[in-house]
Amino acid sequence: MLAKTTHVRYLIVTMLFIASTFSYGDRVVLSIAATDISRDLHLDALHLGYLLSGFAWTYAAAQLPAGGLLDHFGSKRVYGISILCWSTCALLCGMAGYLPAAAAFYALFALRLVSGLAQAPVFPGNGRIVAAWFPTSERGGAAAFFNASQYFSLVLFAPIMGWLVHTMGWKQCFWFTAAVGFALAALWFQQVHGVKTHPRISQDEIALIERGGGLANLDARLQNRRNTFTWAAIRWLLSKRMLVGIYLGQYCITTLTWFFLTWFPIYLTQSRHIPIAKVGMLAALPALCGFLGGILGGVISDLLLRSGRSLTFARKLPVVSGMLLAMTMVGCNYVNSSIAVMILMSIAFFGKGFGALGWSVISDVSPKELVGVNGGLFNLIGNLAGVTTPIVIGAIVKNTGSFRFALIFVAATALLAIVAYVPVVGEIKRLESAACTSQGVSA
Repeated sequence: MLAKTTHVRYLIVTMLFIASTFSYGDRVVLSIAATDISRDLHLDALHLGYLLSGFAWTYAAAQLPAGGLLDHFGSKRVYGISILCWSTCALLCGMAGYLPAAAAFYALFALRLVSGLAQAPVFPGNGRIVAAWFPTSERGGAAAFFNASQYFSLVLFAPIMGWLVHTMGWKQCFWFTAAVGFALAALWFQQVHGVKTHPRISQDEIALIERGGGLANLDARLQNRRNTFTWAAIRWLLSKRMLVGIYLGQYCITTLTWFFLTWFPIYLTQSRHIPIAKVGMLAALPALCGFLGGILGGVISDLLLRSGRSLTFARKLPVVSGMLLAMTMVGCNYVNSSIAVMILMSIAFFGKGFGALGWSVISDVSPKELVGVNGGLFNLIGNLAGVTTPIVIGAIVKNTGSFRFALIFVAATALLAIVAYVPVVGEIKRLESAACTSQGVSA
């Protein structure tokens, strides 16, 4: 161990941010290329909605097993294998473009199902790593930083994907995603380690993490750890009103995420008649606001906590104010100017980012034996929105011929998130591990 004080935890959260950015880049590529794919494969809005939702079916379903794998085998190994698998799927998606239209549709849908399965450990892994590496007073900012990757991925990838689709075709977008994914996997295995096994960390930093409530021993003695993915554990977690409110709030917030990741670029193209070459650049502007909002929400939450405010107040205030701002997207129904639309969507993106503190909250409240499983359950329920949102919006657009009611639907879920966090969640506090053990949920 090094004698000097180190700050390796900031390197770790930067790796989480980079990995999550590439994960979301893989998810957003389909929406950027959607108009060209629809033309080539002869898809209507509802069939496109199903294709856009394919990823989320298995992504949501695999959250609980992914959490159990993370708790049993450790974050580094499971996460790294995840990166390799989703990059392989992206490579094959590009190759599927050479099949006949009907076969290409089913191949793409199947590969998106596999990609969702592969990426299931990403955000439970993020939450688990932050719980291990960061004291409570820094956890909000750390979680907000990696969670802001969903917006930064649009900032980074939307212009690149838009240019690739315009100049080369949609298949090249998937190949580009695969190439950067394989490079990321090599970087991940080189840089990421457990708190007490990292070659560059000092004893002072370890002590700081442990004194502040970080679970530095989370990956210790993995070979002797029991399986945490049990139905008794799931029932126990679902019996807690606070957690149920957090899960419901995450479903609502994730509905906004999946609108932005799937139908938002299509909305700009089809409803606002913006050429695909410009959509990538324009989509990046609101996404940048979402990125800034995401960082600011976590920073303000931690500042409130360090100033003496309760954990409940520090976490809930950004969520409520952010969701109120997100509801401004409804104003797009009443303006004709593309500039006004981008301003309103930028405000909504900022608010969604500002209020997306679910991962810091779940890191704050999870019993230490069930950090991975609880993160998996939380992400499972949240990402059911990845299944419902593309299909519901696709059905609305197909049956009404416009996005008017689609925007109302998305804004209404932001309002429901406020209801979930204010009256349902109640006080935010860590659940005691002794309570788990007493219920037969030992780890």
